[in-house]
Amino acid sequence: MPTSSPSLTDLWPRGVAANTAAPADVLLRLLDPAAGEARRILCEERRPPDEVMDAIVVHLEWRVRRSLAGNPHIRPAQRGRLVEDPHDLVRATVAAGPRPRTRPPQPLPDDVVVTLLTAREPAEPGLLTAGEIVSELLSSWQVTASFRYRMRGHEHPAVRYLAMDVWGLLTPEEQEALLGDPDPDVRSAAARRRAGNLAAGTEDLPEHGRVRWQILHNDPLSDAAVAAAMADPDSRWCIAGNRHTPADAVARLARDADPGVRLRVAARAGLDQAVWAELARDPHEQVRTRARVQPLPRTPEQCRAVDHEMDEGDHDCTCTFLESCTEPDLDWYRACAESGEVVLRLVAATFPALPADLVARLAQDPHEEVRHRLAVRHPLAPAATVLAAFVARPRQRAHLLMQSRLPRTGLSHLLDHEDPEVRMLAAADPTLRQAPAELLADPDDRVRRAAAANPLFAGETLEALLHDPVTAEGAAANPSLPAARLHALLDRADLPRLTR
Repeated sequence: MPTSSPSLTDLWPRGVAANTAAPADVLLRLLDPAAGEARRILCEERRPPDEVMDAIVVHLEWRVRRSLAGNPHIRPAQRGRLVEDPHDLVRATVAAGPRPRTRPPQPLPDDVVVTLLTAREPAEPGLLTAGEIVSELLSSWQVTASFRYRMRGHEHPAVRYLAMDVWGLLTPEEQEALLGDPDPDVRSAAARRRAGNLAAGTEDLPEHGRVRWQILHNDPLSDAAVAAAMADPDSRWCIAGNRHTPADAVARLARDADPGVRLRVAARAGLDQAVWAELARDPHEQVRTRARVQPLPRTPEQCRAVDHEMDEGDHDCTCTFLESCTEPDLDWYRACAESGEVVLRLVAATFPALPADLVARLAQDPHEEVRHRLAVRHPLAPAATVLAAFVARPRQRAHLLMQSRLPRTGLSHLLDHEDPEVRMLAAADPTLRQAPAELLADPDDRVRRAAAANPLFAGETLEALLHDPVTAEGAAANPSLPAARLHALLDRADLPRLTR
């Protein structure tokens, strides 16, 4: 059976929940169970005022607190206030990270991560164990590699244990400290990591499967295992990228008949100058390019950054950001921004600490993808650059709409844009010369609702919009509505007034 359309008394609270000018005493009324969908919008789809956030954190209903725990519009520290919530699903939502996830989330504060890692199992079993919540945390992208590295000497063994994930970054002395750790689980894990870094022989290699690939790609190999790999085309591709592969084998792989193998060698950090020069003259264009764009010397981190951009064929990619465990080389990123190589300028555009003068330079880059990458990923990207990316890249819009860098004014030139999502943005511009009355007849209902929220509408026109089922929700979100009128709308929706 078809569902009935929502009534005005359902639509008004939803609009009020999104109203950025609504005072706290209005919004607090929406925490009542009778608010329905409006309560979820308030807790999940905007940044509530501090007073309202304080009320949500201590709300009696765990579902309300859980909505805030997954809110992508608030800072990690605000979500982290719920890290010791009495309900396991609220704590698990903090651990899992905000939804929807348009980009990898910002990391949680150190103290929040430590609290989750060191939590005891509750006396009364719940839906999730403390270990399951930790699993959510460690797969959430909210715990950085730098945290794992910095916490290698933490007082709690569950925190020190994470240093195993960055074992290769530890000095021999730091590895020895973990091998002699007072906690048996940490000692055992460290011993397994050390054993994993011992040269793998042919007897350690499964004939097929993921484990074989991982060993060939990552682990030190015995001379016999290297020789066996060199005789197999698929294995040669793997060891061409393995940082432990001996220099003589790397030199032979640089002349391999497969250009894919030579490309992997060209991307290595520790190349001999003569091998690099040979690859820079390679008959295959992609191999030549990979060698040419990154002369020696190079670090593994720099190679990863370049590979990330060269492999990113989808210009609307929403893939992860690369993260460094060590201090980045600012001079290298500056050189990338000033380079004639587009790939290196793409690398610079994704580096969040790139200084303002170079951000301004890249905002004028002749290559469109450099400008768009800057808009999406750099906190100092100019407003005009961000707006251009919003218009040109529909898949980036969910991310950009949550950024303060996206301009909300000066958009009159977009009122008749062919894309309704672009018209929606322009429709809400409060600096238009006049209210966007023409968009109230737009063929897309979303545009009509966005126009109804424009504060240039007032008086009888706004009242009429409040009573039109298509525009009522947008009109209730209109910041020009006074608090008394917002209260009246909630009265009509039978939401109780607060008692002090």
